[in-house]
Amino acid sequence: MLGPKLQGNGLSPPPLTKSLSAKLLLLTIFFVMLAEVLIYAPSIGRMRLVYLQERLAAAHLSILALEATPDNMVSKDLEAELLQHVGAYMVALTKPDQGKLMLMVEGPESIDASYDLREASFFGLIGDAVVALAAPNNRLLRIIGPSPKDPQVLVEIVLDEAPMRSDMYDYSYRILNLSLGISIFTAALVYLSLHLLMVRPMLRITASMAAFREKPEVAAGALPPSDRSDEIGIAQRELVTMQEGLRAALLQKTRLAALGAAVTKVNHDLRNILATASLISDRLARSGDPAVRSMAPTLVGAIDRALHLCAQTLQFTREGPAHLDLNRFDLRDLMTEVREGLAGVGVGRAGWINEVERGFVVEADREQLYRVFSNLGRNALEAGAAEVHIVARPVRNFLVIDVEDNGPGMPEEAKEHLFKPFTGSAREGGTGLGLSIAHDIMRAHGGDIRMERSTEDGTLFRLVLPMEQSKGQSQAAARKAG
Repeated sequence: MLGPKLQGNGLSPPPLTKSLSAKLLLLTIFFVMLAEVLIYAPSIGRMRLVYLQERLAAAHLSILALEATPDNMVSKDLEAELLQHVGAYMVALTKPDQGKLMLMVEGPESIDASYDLREASFFGLIGDAVVALAAPNNRLLRIIGPSPKDPQVLVEIVLDEAPMRSDMYDYSYRILNLSLGISIFTAALVYLSLHLLMVRPMLRITASMAAFREKPEVAAGALPPSDRSDEIGIAQRELVTMQEGLRAALLQKTRLAALGAAVTKVNHDLRNILATASLISDRLARSGDPAVRSMAPTLVGAIDRALHLCAQTLQFTREGPAHLDLNRFDLRDLMTEVREGLAGVGVGRAGWINEVERGFVVEADREQLYRVFSNLGRNALEAGAAEVHIVARPVRNFLVIDVEDNGPGMPEEAKEHLFKPFTGSAREGGTGLGLSIAHDIMRAHGGDIRMERSTEDGTLFRLVLPMEQSKGQSQAAARKAG
């Protein structure tokens, strides 16, 4: 069901042999088999020990036939039958403070290996079992150990290894068959569980991402937020949140584009209307009526602000990414020009304190940086600041510039959307474009701008600018790629 959706969005599910489910299935079988091997090693060692202890117990019982006779002797036929029951060539029994009783028939003369079960250890038993399984031929073993019937009795037997090896192989085959059955059954359960819990949700998330890539503005068919509390649920909720945010951002950009087109169409007529109002205000300023002349500056200021708003809004809607015309210049001279420019629009009566030392030569777009500091100064002075201090200091390959005013500070709602257009203004009637434009210009230079503090005692903006644009541009490209 999910396959066609993926294919319809330009994606196709991987083949079964390369799918995540198949990989999980193989890994589950492998790890279960590995666990079974780790369990098998001590199990086969334990099985060998139990086999030998059973032979010792049978040997102890066979010796009891000697104790039942007056002279501790039995016939050769009975002795052979008893040893055949034990499966040994020789049986010897030693009791504390008593002699040694023995049953024996003719057999191989040389002993290939001797084992004392009293010295058996965990890893020693595993090693002895591996040697027994790997031995190419039958060996004659001498086994010594306490009787399982009576720990005070020491039993010694000599027997062939082949029957024991045969039992060990049978035991190994049973373990192998059981392990394979458990592995396949467990892998099937894990496969189904992971397919339901992980693979299918991941396919749905992938299909949603592919559909969003094709038509990001269409909300129909989007994933609903998951109520799962695990990582998959968190990922799905974050994806839904991200898609909603991007969809809203695309909608806002569409509206901004429409606004830009509308502003472009009405800007010409509006500027003509304002120009006419400006001519009338000039005549009012030359009026013989003192009351009329006193109202002219207020009217002129309002018209200038309207013209500035129209120009700034139109410029913002027309501009794309900032294009830099780089040159080298003294930063102090630029700050002086900004002060003169602010004085020309009637907001330079307050103190513009330029504390930038002469000699701070930077490589940047002079006109763009002029806009940055002009916007910051205009915002501060129009918000009611009496002084604006400009300080610069070098920090490694960067120039840190502080723009600090003693104004009333910014409201909290303005701080939350500080560098967003049409939302980050602290002044009544402001558009918030000044800070947004300043932010874009500083980022284009490979630098940054941020507000360090804003309280009732004033606001401090800190700007970071690379001394050389070769380094700044590489950082801007890395930030864009990230």
